[in-house]
Amino acid sequence: MSKIIMITGATAGFGRATAKIFAKNGYDCIITGRRKERLAALEKELAQYNIKVLSLHFDVRNSDEVASAVGSMPEEWKQIEILVNNAGLAVGLEKIDAGILDDWNRMVDTNIKGLLYVTRSVSPLMVARRKGHIFNIGSIAGKAAYEGGNVYCATKSAVDSLTRSMRIDLLKHNIRVTQIAPGMAETEFSLIRFKGNEEKAKAVYKGVDALTADDIAEVIWFCASRPGHVCINDLVITPTQQADVFFTNRITDS
Repeated sequence: MSKIIMITGATAGFGRATAKIFAKNGYDCIITGRRKERLAALEKELAQYNIKVLSLHFDVRNSDEVASAVGSMPEEWKQIEILVNNAGLAVGLEKIDAGILDDWNRMVDTNIKGLLYVTRSVSPLMVARRKGHIFNIGSIAGKAAYEGGNVYCATKSAVDSLTRSMRIDLLKHNIRVTQIAPGMAETEFSLIRFKGNEEKAKAVYKGVDALTADDIAEVIWFCASRPGHVCINDLVITPTQQADVFFTNRITDS
């Protein structure tokens, strides 16, 4: 029987790249997302690897949609080996006194609640089989706060804490739990943060050879492909030009 991976937020960035590398290595893929047309396009792209694909269209922020989508899957698709909680975002950089409530709610509902809703629906399937591996996509922003990061940093700090708690809770069930905490990675992340402002989004990575979605996907694959007795609990990855959220060596043309 083929192994199955489920990836939230699979329609772009880390999620899309992860689906491709696991499909290339023979995994059947459950891809989820809010954008139907992108799910359909990714499903067609993954077909080249001669694996099976199940597309689930739902919003991780809606607990009823999550429970219904996972609960109604055919039984053969419920044998999930790997879950990648990838859906997440940053919105805005306003200081705390000028924060936009809709932005705050969007980040909390996606980055924390969405991760919890999906994990709550999928983890019992792993517990029943006494086997599985859960990946939570965190951020170096969950390791240290920065100006204007307030709520985003708080949500990723929650992911950091939840990952450690999940590892303890699921220990006796032989389930591995890994957090991947990237630094500067050039995907749609900044474009979403700045609400479509391409100039501001590009400026974030100016002078830095940033990480790519493929870089993160390869790290997820590495962690997942370790022998069964090995669990990489927490992995921080940055560009060579970035040490942490504060120190970056930008190379600019003189």
